[in-house]
Parts: sequence; structure tokens; C-alpha cells
Amino acid sequence: MNEFEEGKFDVVVIGAGHAGCEAALACARTGLNTVMLTLNLDSIAFMACNPSVGGTAKGHLVREIDALGGEIGVNADKTALQMRMLNVGKGAAVQSLRCQSDKNAYHTEMKRTLENTDNLKIVQGEASEIITENGRVAGVKTTYGGVFYCKAAIIATGVYLNARTITGEVIKNSGPNGFAPATALTANLIKLGYNVRRFKTGTPARVDSRTVNFSACEVQYGDNDILPFSYLDDEPLKNKMPCYLTYTNGATHKIILDNLDRAPLYNGAISSTGPRYCPSIETKVVRFKDKERHQLFIEPEGADTNEVYIQGMSTSLPHDVQKEMYRTVAGLENCEIMRYAYAIEYDCIDTLDVYPTLEFKKVSGLYTAGQINGTSGYEEAAAQGLIAGLNASLKIRNMPPLILGRDQAYIGVLIDDLVTKGTDEPYRMMTSRAEHRLEIRQDNADFRLTEIGYKCGLVTDERYNKYLARKAEYENALKTLETMVKPAEAESILCRHGMEKPEKALSYADMVRRGIPLEEICLNFGILGGVSLSAKQSAEVYIKYEGYLQKGLEQIEKAKKLEEKKLPEDIDYTKINGLRLEAREKLEKVKPASLGQASRIPGVNPADISVLMVYLAMNKGY
Repeated sequence: MNEFEEGKFDVVVIGAGHAGCEAALACARTGLNTVMLTLNLDSIAFMACNPSVGGTAKGHLVREIDALGGEIGVNADKTALQMRMLNVGKGAAVQSLRCQSDKNAYHTEMKRTLENTDNLKIVQGEASEIITENGRVAGVKTTYGGVFYCKAAIIATGVYLNARTITGEVIKNSGPNGFAPATALTANLIKLGYNVRRFKTGTPARVDSRTVNFSACEVQYGDNDILPFSYLDDEPLKNKMPCYLTYTNGATHKIILDNLDRAPLYNGAISSTGPRYCPSIETKVVRFKDKERHQLFIEPEGADTNEVYIQGMSTSLPHDVQKEMYRTVAGLENCEIMRYAYAIEYDCIDTLDVYPTLEFKKVSGLYTAGQINGTSGYEEAAAQGLIAGLNASLKIRNMPPLILGRDQAYIGVLIDDLVTKGTDEPYRMMTSRAEHRLEIRQDNADFRLTEIGYKCGLVTDERYNKYLARKAEYENALKTLETMVKPAEAESILCRHGMEKPEKALSYADMVRRGIPLEEICLNFGILGGVSLSAKQSAEVYIKYEGYLQKGLEQIEKAKKLEEKKLPEDIDYTKINGLRLEAREKLEKVKPASLGQASRIPGVNPADISVLMVYLAMNKGY
């Protein structure tokens, strides 16, 4: 096949899923000549699984992406069918926003955004080779022989690399939803030095909503008084469609158990590693035999379709078993399946092969982002895409890289986990992974990150000015809430909440600390009129948790001392006396950037860190 030049670019982004979209936009919006290569223009930002954005911990990621100048939150707000705040009965640290999106609208809106972005070209085609020269990226070649010459490339191939779908006895070489797989690139990645392995994910059936008895289910309405994802939006969104809750039962479980010999997960047809925190229904039934039922959510795929998504019932069982199984569920007794469920296997890489910038350790200018890095979820993918895109852009513009700390963002936790610990199963972000979760709440993402995004050149003046205005509102609100109130003036509101009459003056903030809602205080005393809802919410959270936040900051400062002790890339850990064999192997593999990162590597213990500290002290050249 003859090679021919497709053009010269700064960056080539391979893939147009949630990681690819953020990577391409980050590069193009920071002034780089960018091309996005996708297998199919119709699969841009396609929601292969549930058309939802956010959820526990994932909502934090979306807010952080938005604060840095990314697009997923903006697009989710544009196409929202329903918005809900999860974990409202728990503390502010774990409360997360979730949006049920319109699947087709989400794709259409993101495609429109990409098509109308300056410096960005979109081309349908399959990448077959990363061209390198002297250890650096020089171009990307397609299966048709076209070469896109470039300074950097970002691989965001999702679940498409050598993808195959499995449903019962039927196995097909296919990407999600019948899209074609990418079969040409994996061999080249292995040749470049990547360690490649196989992961698995799955999706449930979609059924015709006209055949669902919704009266047998519990209705789940959205919240009408919560703010959207993007800080560019000032007003709560209207909820357009409800979701529904139902459950499996003994009959459902019996059908599954009676057909395990036909289940690919249990008969050997699937050997790859699946997601621990989003298991198939057959895995749940086998693993939790004592549970009489498992909850399922019936959620709309879009406003323009009758398809509904049965969340919680992912499976790879044969079609005849699926039909019988779904019809045992309350509300689904007469359901008609429009798209059957399936499992999908795909190639992904070992993220211990990449730096915290998401750049490959063996090839300069080559980045990976999204499910190719072993993660699951749109939000995790989008976060990595944004960071990979920004770091490729920063490198080309000769600016320092962007590496977010675990105390700065959930994005920092996500990437640090991947490049320090690696993952042996599809990685999912959870609030429990973030040791500083009280400091990195979703309500203060812009306070933490927008200044950083602005310095990187991705945050627009419009967004930055909104951030400055909200920050000023927030700071002024905190000052106002320190205003002292005479005992006689505070008596009525305290008594309404069953509290004793105050003996001395107290501030509005003191009332918040005693558990009185800020909105009630504002109405009672006529304060903070004209202050935005988001600024008041952030102020209320800060006041409630101020004592804990101060303790958290002290812990962060202690941890920073280890992060500040840098470890040069050229250290040969195999020659350091005193290190255990396991520690030498792990340190040599990861090549940590600091003592802090070294301390988080599984298999490296405090004694090993002490040895490294002594080694650094004795080798002043480092």
C-alpha cells in the first residue's frame, strides 16, 4: 500500500470517545493544530453504556474537568433529562451530582462542538501505526496508508482495540453497539514497548418503554433545586423525564443459576478481567447468594426514543435466557427487548508504563487516556483525556507539565493510583479512594482548579471572570456570616430549632455550626440578598466543616514534605543497598517522581522509604 501525506499537525488524537473529545478540545483550544482520528463519525462521544454522567465520586470528576475548562459538564447540562444529587443524607464530601442524559442529543451536541472548534480537524479512519523517530512521536499512519505527521499523539481508543462481543455461544469481532473494532494498532503498541492485557465490560438490554408496566415500579424524580455541572450555568436545570426503580427476585435468580453452563463468565468463554464495582447480574447472583433481590433502575435512553436502559442487569447470557430472565422482574413481565445485552472484551495497557502526565515512558510525546489505561466510566476517561491533552499541549508550548496532587483533585487521585499502583481490573473512581475528600469536594472544584486551567490557557476569559465573581461572592458571604447577633435577636430562630436561649451574642456562622440551615438564617435576618445559590452553598459547607478542614490542611502539609523530595529518573534502584528485593523491582518499574509517590507503591514499605532518604542524603548530586 502506498503511503501518502494527510497533513502536518501538532497533535493527533486517536479516538473520539469521552477521552478523545476532551483531549482534542484541550489541544485545539490552547492553539495547537489538532486532528482527531475516529473509526466512525457516528460514534463520537457515544454513550455505549448508561447515558448518564456523574454519580458518586464521578460527579466530582465532572466538576473538576469543568473547572479546568473541559466540556463534559457543559455537554451534560445541555442534554440533561434528569439531575439528582446523590448521598444527600451524608456529609458534603461524598455528595455527588448525577445526570441522566439524552444519548442521541449528547452525541449530536458534542459532535457539533468539535466541528465548530478552531484548530480542530476530524477525520474518519483507523490508526495502524505510531511513527517514531529517535524515540519521539513523528506521526500516525492509517490502515489506508495516510500519514498525519505530528509532534505528539494521544491514544484514546476506549474499548475498541481488538474488541469482541460475547452473548451466550455467539462471539463476534465487534466494538460496542455493532460499531467496527480497531484491529490494526495493538501489534504496534506492543512493538513500541507497551504491556498489553485484556479487560472486559458489559451492558444490559434496552427494552421498549411501551411494554413496561411503570405502575409496578417506584418512580424516581429528579431534583429541581440543584445546580448543574458547569460553573458556566447559573440556574438549576428543569427535569424532563423520571426514572424508575424495581428489583430482581427468586424467579430471576433461579433462571440465572439454572443456565450458568451457558454463561460465558462461568463456562470459560470469557477469561478477561471484568469490573469489580459494576458486575453482571449473573456475578451478583452467584457472589451474593444470600440476597433475595437486587435493585434495578429503568432509565430513559433519550427524549426521542422508546428505548429504556435496565441499569443493574448487565449480562452476557444467551438471548433466549435474557428474554425469560428480564420478564421475571416486576414491571417487565411483558417487556420487549429492542437491544440484547452483551459483554465486550478489549485490549488495554499497563499504566505503570506511563508517567503522571500520561506520557509513555519509552516514547516522548506519546500519551494514553481513557479505557485503554484500564479505567471504566465516561468521567474517568474524560478526566484523563483532558490531562493528556493539556500535557501534550504544554509540552509543545515549552511549558511545565500539569500534575495534580491527591490533595488538589479527584483527577489527581485517579491518575496517581493508575501510574503508582496500577490496576488489575477496570478502575472506577470512588470517594473512598480520596484520603483528602473533605478538602476536594465537588462544590469547590473551581476554587481549586480554575486558576490552574487559566494559566494553562484552557479556561476562557468568560469562565475565569465567572470564577472570580463567584469567589468574591463566597469570600464576602463568609465575612457577612461572621457578623455578631445580639441574644435577643437570635432567640426566636434558636428556639424554633429546640435550642436554649443564648446568653451572649453569636454570629450567623455560629448558627450554621449549630445546624440551622443557612437559607433559613438568610430569610430570618434578611442577609446575603442577591448572593448566588452556589456561593451560599460553598460558604455553608466551609463553615460546617471548618474545624475538620483545618486538621486536613495540617495533614496535607505533612504529606507535601515527602512530595517535595524528588527522585531523579536515572536512579538505579537495583544497586541501592538496604532495599528489599520486592521494593527494588517495584521502584525500578514505576520510577517514582518523589518519595511521596514511592511511599504509595504497593510492596514499598516505610523502611524502604527510610533507605531512600539516607541514599539521597549521601548522594548530594541528586
